[in-house]
Amino acid sequence: MIKFKSISKKLFLINVTIFLSFIFITMIFLFLFFERFYLSEKINKNEKALKEFITNYEKAESLNEIEKILLDSEEKNGSKITVLDENMVPKIFSLDGRDRNLPNGMLLDAIKSIGTPNMKLVRKNNNIATFIIEGREPPFKGIVSMNYYLKNNEIIISVTSLQPVNEALLIINKIYIYFTLIALCIVIILSYLYSKIISKPLVEMNNIAIRMANLDFGEKCDVKSQDEIGSLANSLNSLSENLNEALTSLRCANAKLEEDIEKEKRIDKMRRDFIAAVSHDLKTPISLIEGYAEALKDNIFIDKDRDFYLDIILDETKNMNNLVEDMLELSKLESGKFEISKEKFNLSDLIESIIKKFTVPLHEKEIGIELNLIKNAVVFADWDRIGQVITNYLTNAIKHTEKNGKIIINMIKEKDKIRVEVENTGSYIPEDEIEKIWDIFYKLDKSRNRKFKGAGVGLSIVKSIIEMHGGTYGALNTDKGVKFYIILPLIM
Repeated sequence: MIKFKSISKKLFLINVTIFLSFIFITMIFLFLFFERFYLSEKINKNEKALKEFITNYEKAESLNEIEKILLDSEEKNGSKITVLDENMVPKIFSLDGRDRNLPNGMLLDAIKSIGTPNMKLVRKNNNIATFIIEGREPPFKGIVSMNYYLKNNEIIISVTSLQPVNEALLIINKIYIYFTLIALCIVIILSYLYSKIISKPLVEMNNIAIRMANLDFGEKCDVKSQDEIGSLANSLNSLSENLNEALTSLRCANAKLEEDIEKEKRIDKMRRDFIAAVSHDLKTPISLIEGYAEALKDNIFIDKDRDFYLDIILDETKNMNNLVEDMLELSKLESGKFEISKEKFNLSDLIESIIKKFTVPLHEKEIGIELNLIKNAVVFADWDRIGQVITNYLTNAIKHTEKNGKIIINMIKEKDKIRVEVENTGSYIPEDEIEKIWDIFYKLDKSRNRKFKGAGVGLSIVKSIIEMHGGTYGALNTDKGVKFYIILPLIM
């Protein structure tokens, strides 16, 4: 695994290196170039003072005026100026503070050094020559600029001391050592703080990016700065939100796809079961019809038995017709052509008319029926389709009610709705299969014996009809047996 160095350490080392490099370069300049630079500036200033004095000296008309010019030049430039005759004797000079009748001590040292090895020529421009002198009694170091004033055979010199700069350099060098130590401590502290300030949001964003790489989008970058780092944090947050939304949508789509695949598998399995059931349910009556028809053709039965077997052929034909009708209804459901035509009608009238049709099968099984209807319960629905629902419920109830059993039909008003219940005595539906009975092709009777006929599409048709009416349907086990119900809106 690749190990990355901390960006805080990198920034810290970079900052410390930059600051130390600056201090080091400053020290090199101070030690190597400062004295030269200072000397050059002093020479230029001294030569300039000499030129200004000569210009004013030529214009002066009296000794007092010359002395005033001399004094002004000294105050302005800090240089000591004197005028020598051809014998190198001072004619006009700056006075010594201790003895007003003698030239300045710095001037005397400069005059004594003229023509000695103590003078070193450093520059010569036109009529001005500049020397560095080093006196011995007392020790003295200065700059002497000389002009050979040919007009009166005079020599004009300007002297300025270099002693202060030497002392200043020594002091600066000592101070700079302490300054460097203090600056180093300050640089380290500031670099540490700076690296933390810069690296903290970067480290936070890196952690968020790592979590995003692991598909964890729960955290956001809390960077409030109005700069590129803040913009990057906002972009990272937007990216996190977009990825989270995209992945959430993808997960939902995958879940929906898996659900659809599973549903398709279930439907395919139920369709195979349905085909097997239909094949079985068709084969049996066809075989019966074929057998009895051939027997009747061959006059095997006596006249009394002929009617009995003709009734069997008719019953099996009805069963086949009911199966075909269910298949047609199923086809309409799957193709989306299942339509309803709503009208106002009294629900109790519909139930009573349907019960009359089942008088014979109820009588044959000696099944008692109890009606608890509500008159004038008007609904806005499709008479035929709701009749199909009630018929399906009642047919199932008769099939699953034992001989001498009982069927109870209740109408219960629930605020602005009406509830219709069809309850029959008999065996229960397993709790884990109550929700499955509404699926297409689902049959509780897995053995395909002929005790209960049907292909398993009736209740799925009921489900579609009630949903298209905006109603509710369901089934539940009771103390007596099983209860099926529907709930429809009432017209008040």
